Amino acid sequence: MKRLISLLIIAIFLHACSSIPVQEEHSSSASATPNQSFTVIDALGRQVTFTQPPSRIVITGKGMIFTLNAVFMFPEAHDRVAALGVANQGSGNFIPLIDPLFSKKVILQGDAGAEQIAAVQPDLVILKSYLAETMGPTIEALKIPIVYVDFETPEQYSRDLMILGKVFQNEPRAQELSDFYAKKVNDIQMQLKDRTIQPRVLMLFYNDKDGVVAFNVPPMSWMQSKMVDLAGGQPVWASANPGKGWAAVTVEQIAVWDPDHIFIISYEKNSAEIAQKLKNDPQWRLLRAVKENHLSGFPADMYSWDQADARWILGLSWMAARLHPDIFPKQDIIKETFEFYEQMYRVDTKLFESKIRPTFRGDLP
Repeated sequence: MKRLISLLIIAIFLHACSSIPVQEEHSSSASATPNQSFTVIDALGRQVTFTQPPSRIVITGKGMIFTLNAVFMFPEAHDRVAALGVANQGSGNFIPLIDPLFSKKVILQGDAGAEQIAAVQPDLVILKSYLAETMGPTIEALKIPIVYVDFETPEQYSRDLMILGKVFQNEPRAQELSDFYAKKVNDIQMQLKDRTIQPRVLMLFYNDKDGVVAFNVPPMSWMQSKMVDLAGGQPVWASANPGKGWAAVTVEQIAVWDPDHIFIISYEKNSAEIAQKLKNDPQWRLLRAVKENHLSGFPADMYSWDQADARWILGLSWMAARLHPDIFPKQDIIKETFEFYEQMYRVDTKLFESKIRPTFRGDLP
């Protein structure tokens, strides 16, 4: 049943990609004719009409990092993004590495309100859709257009990339990006299609704020849970978190679940070091995953690969190989990561080796 659900999910994802007209050639620099109006239908189904492509775009609000990393897959973003929030998750800011115009951009604080945004004189603000009722009304009151996106699940990625393609008037690039994700997901699903045994998996967010260690599991609607399913695993916490955010779980509950694989997530520390610390704990040594050496730190570079960031596709590939090493015996995750950065952000080997690979955390080669 879980495999059927997984295949249905990917079928929906692929249908979204295939239903979009593909042009004969995929250009990365297509743009609208000046003064030619066009309409964008955003994630909330709203129609936003422009008389010309927006040239001063602001990206802000909670979850801004995920939107920002998708936006900068489009080459037009370098010239047109005028202001953005702080895009740092503990290991530095990725955008300055790929944007030669970064120093000219306005950096907004996380709590920036409508007045600070208006001071940038934007002709478009891109926000997460869950901010429509909080931030949206005050910005719209100033007659500033807003386009809402989600970028929260694999199923939403194709749609939201096409929304950005419309914003930048570069739909061929949006299709190219969408095809990249669709192919990666489809390749994994095709290799797993005959696998009937699904390892029992636990994804744990580790937090030691104020010296108090806590473990949390994500809702089933989040990227972390969906990745487990697409990677051919069975989330053991499926009935433990019906809410909308991380839910705390005890070590005792973890012992009751006794999963085959445990993946440790950390957004500020090296998850591999945390995993090693847990392996040395007498209580954790009793767990099946520790005994079988299946307790791992989830990978990250500047941003963790478990979340609804552009890098989720790398996390999915890595997890599938961890859960099914017999099916993916020759995985080269370093090569896959370089190819990702090369195709998504036009990163060359020198930049990758000098600035990105040194930030690798988690259980990576």
